[in-house]
Amino acid sequence: MQVCVYDIQANRNCRATCQAAPLSLLHGLGAHPDSKCQGPLPAFQPAFCSCLPPQAVEKLVQGAESGCHSEKEKQIVLNCSRLLTRVLPYIFEDPDWRGFFWSTVPGAGRGGQGEDDDENARPLAESLLLAIADLLFCPDFTVQSHRRSTVDSAEDVHSLDSCEYIWEAGVGFAHSPQPNYIHDMNRMELLKLLLTCFSEAMYLPPAPESGSTNPWVQFFCSTENRHALPLFTSLLNTVCAYDPVGYGIPYNHLLFSDYREPLVEEAAQVLIVTLDHDSASSASPTVDGTTTGTAMDDADPPGPENLFVNYLSRIHREEDFQFILKGIARLLSNPLLQTYLPNSTKKIQFHQELLVLFWKLCDFNKKFLFFVLKSSDVLDILVPILFFLNDARADQSRVGLMHIGVFILLLLSGERNFGVRLNKPYSVRVPMDIPVFTGTHADLLIVVFHKIITSGHQRLQPLFDCLLTIVVNVSPYLKSLSMVTANKLLHLLEAFSTTWFLFSAAQNHHLVFFLLEVFNNIIQYQFDGNSNLVYAIIRKRSVFHQLANLPTDLPTIHKALQRRRRTPEPLSRTGSQEGTSMEGSRPAAPAEPGTLKTSLVATPGIDKLTEKSQVSEDGTLRSLEPEPQQSSEDGSPAKGESSQAWREQRRLSSSSASGQWSPTPEWVLSWKSKLPLQTIMRLLQVLVPQVEKICIDKGLTDESEILRFLQHGTLVGLLPVPHPILIRKYQANSGTAMWFRTYMWGVIYLRWAPGGGVVST
Repeated sequence: MQVCVYDIQANRNCRATCQAAPLSLLHGLGAHPDSKCQGPLPAFQPAFCSCLPPQAVEKLVQGAESGCHSEKEKQIVLNCSRLLTRVLPYIFEDPDWRGFFWSTVPGAGRGGQGEDDDENARPLAESLLLAIADLLFCPDFTVQSHRRSTVDSAEDVHSLDSCEYIWEAGVGFAHSPQPNYIHDMNRMELLKLLLTCFSEAMYLPPAPESGSTNPWVQFFCSTENRHALPLFTSLLNTVCAYDPVGYGIPYNHLLFSDYREPLVEEAAQVLIVTLDHDSASSASPTVDGTTTGTAMDDADPPGPENLFVNYLSRIHREEDFQFILKGIARLLSNPLLQTYLPNSTKKIQFHQELLVLFWKLCDFNKKFLFFVLKSSDVLDILVPILFFLNDARADQSRVGLMHIGVFILLLLSGERNFGVRLNKPYSVRVPMDIPVFTGTHADLLIVVFHKIITSGHQRLQPLFDCLLTIVVNVSPYLKSLSMVTANKLLHLLEAFSTTWFLFSAAQNHHLVFFLLEVFNNIIQYQFDGNSNLVYAIIRKRSVFHQLANLPTDLPTIHKALQRRRRTPEPLSRTGSQEGTSMEGSRPAAPAEPGTLKTSLVATPGIDKLTEKSQVSEDGTLRSLEPEPQQSSEDGSPAKGESSQAWREQRRLSSSSASGQWSPTPEWVLSWKSKLPLQTIMRLLQVLVPQVEKICIDKGLTDESEILRFLQHGTLVGLLPVPHPILIRKYQANSGTAMWFRTYMWGVIYLRWAPGGGVVST
């Protein structure tokens, strides 16, 4: 067998000299139905033979043209799919073969056409993708035939309406086909090949500044693919209709194999990859128009050319939103299910893909976002996310999961309805190692966030801004925080306001500003009903007095930094009654040797992630002009300073690299004078003497009596004029789009890799 390197001009000679080997190989595979083509190909090299991939693609095209009537044709198609699934990564890894599939290969572009028609030949990639799309709706191969007799001609196969063959009932399709194990297995093979084609993005060097459109995805989701709509609907419905519990029989997953879960997992992965679109770089699709039988608007909005994104943005019927939301909530809640019989319920493993899918639904379809927030169903999404965040807080291999969960909550918190929904009592107890409390979902949110900050690993410190921004956004609507939650908030302020922490990094004082804004919002807008928080503020009033009297002289600053060097924990609680250090603070354990790693790009700062909006009297939001960039002296990026340099400064500051930056008295004074302490100081000025007097007069020692007094108190006319409510809404940007892309492919790569691995930043 001759070894030849790919060359377009010499391809005819290559086909002539090497044709026998690929053909015999492919026919051999077709003769062995049990051949699964699994495991590595140690003898294969990318330069093995340039006509092997075209021959395999040609077999797939022929199968799509003929309709795969015979068992032999079906087996050849399956084995060619398996072969390409294994070979393509080798080709993608070799720079010399880059662009191989997007070159017009003579004689290999269209099945059934001769070599004289080379000028009209499609690139190999397009032929492959169209063949896969056709095969995914091939009667009696991947879908159930609607005809009694077998389709005889290729013309009939090409003329069938694939919208009648959608895989599952749901969005735009009411008929639920009978489950078919063979069809599901065939779909899995083709989706696996499709995902492999899309994965070329993993083998290319990152280019965040340039257009990072995946040509495979771009073509597959274009109008060239006549199956785009039914395939998008099939993937979405297959994911959202899946119920891993089934009939609820204990241990049924141990008695019967669930062939549906791998299909659902692959469908979710293909779906999120095809929806990879930078919404910051294009106008958001409109959602106005007339309805059609596919439950999407009939207008052709000036949205993205990606039809999958376009279809997603145009879903508008409430019954479809309900189907999608219930399906995603059911699957996200699956790992939380508890029974009296241990391990009796099947647990799914693709919750990260579901979180990315939910993010894209909310980001691309604002009607869906508003639907999610208009009822308490949003809490069915919130609780699983908080469970995942709490469970992953000390595991550095799941730092990407922490980010996606926080990003979703940041997006939701920008809407008023989210804060209002958090007031619903939290009664369903999910197994989490958090303090016991009686309260609302807002209490659950804040308690979990406190746990993340105090007992998560150090690499989560860049998320502190996002966590507190979420609390700030919802704080004006929180009607009654529990005593446990109130103490947690004051505990965070106590830790963040210690001098050594404030002076140790250029941006640490921002955390204090966030917490003070939380207290001000609750005091100004939800004073009635929050006696627990008011009491906690009175008990910890020394913290606020220390902030007001924060020293600014250079000797005190140096003394505070010296104290920091002697403190091994990342955060200290000097003066706290609960101990000498934040509970559980410790660095992340390193990844075990031999595990695979995938890298995530850095996330943008909170100033890039959000934009400020002011709540008007009628409840509407009005965007505020972005604040001018401050000088680097006060800890913000200087004008002209690159975002990468700013992220590097934050990283160095957070990792105890005190030699990279030194606080000055002028820097402390620049932000100390802006601390929003007026409202809290006025509250303390009014209530502390009253509480002390009633304690002395009545000899009170029980705090319940004090709380009862505070519940009936009022500060009307005594506080400063209420400040306008500021909401920091998530704004789409290229930085998060790049982060999602690397995170998504990292999850998919590790899901397919044996032994798992680590997604690191």
